[in-house]
Amino acid sequence: MSYSWPSGARLALSLVVNVEEGAEFNVTDGDRGPDPVDELGIVLKKPVRNHGNESNYAYGINEGAPRVLGLLGRYGMPATFTAAAVALERAPEVAAGIVAGGHEVCAHGYRWAHQLGMSEEREREFIRKAAESIERTTGSRPVGWLSRYLHTDHTRRLLAEEGYRYHMDDYSRDEPFMDDSLPTPMVVLPYALDSNDMKIWNAPALTPQHWLDYARDSFNWLLAESVGRPRMMSLGVHLRIIGRPGRIGAFERFLQHVQAAGSRVWIARRCDIASYYASLDPAARRMPRAQTRAS
Repeated sequence: MSYSWPSGARLALSLVVNVEEGAEFNVTDGDRGPDPVDELGIVLKKPVRNHGNESNYAYGINEGAPRVLGLLGRYGMPATFTAAAVALERAPEVAAGIVAGGHEVCAHGYRWAHQLGMSEEREREFIRKAAESIERTTGSRPVGWLSRYLHTDHTRRLLAEEGYRYHMDDYSRDEPFMDDSLPTPMVVLPYALDSNDMKIWNAPALTPQHWLDYARDSFNWLLAESVGRPRMMSLGVHLRIIGRPGRIGAFERFLQHVQAAGSRVWIARRCDIASYYASLDPAARRMPRAQTRAS
């Protein structure tokens, strides 16, 4: 037994826009140093401000956000904005634009910070503060969560206890699955790092055209596979990266490529994918169990 996505679509596409700008590490917020994620690759280990990198992040809010929101609106494609709560607190105009566009905000932490090393009590507070903050800035409480990559053994359970409905910190599949090990089962919507535009920062030789080719190849392969089984693709971008004039065109060309696939693709917010998947007959969504390490 299997299932289809709404209206008989075979591939679900999740466009993910990361909003981290303003919530990154900064000594003015009491952090031990500036954020090490810098397009120039400069890592300062002293407790000083990196004014250049701060302005690079600010570019994402000032210029990248209008471009990304504008493209999504032009093509009528809904997205999930994974936002560090403080970033939206400090850029209310971006929060307003996301809401006006009908997009979803998924929690990406209270600050853009690693949870690894947090006590269970501190992590719960971090998760709760993110939800409360995003609800204040957008009017809606987030139902999904994406960590800054490093999280704890308790994260998913804490999310379930705090009322979240889906979790993104997984890279193991090209389709959703249920984590039934929790008292309240949770939908896991795997994310993808290989097609993320962060690769353009991490590998300077990678041009926007290389990134676009990889994204389109990923889409084409999954669309072909979806003839035999439901598939899901995630494409993650950042305001300060894809929002640059020399890169935003690659994002538009990807959206055009997707648009040409027509009704075979369901372009959806992650909250909608999670809700639909959770509503399916458990027998329909059953899949072979992958080998996992015991926790």
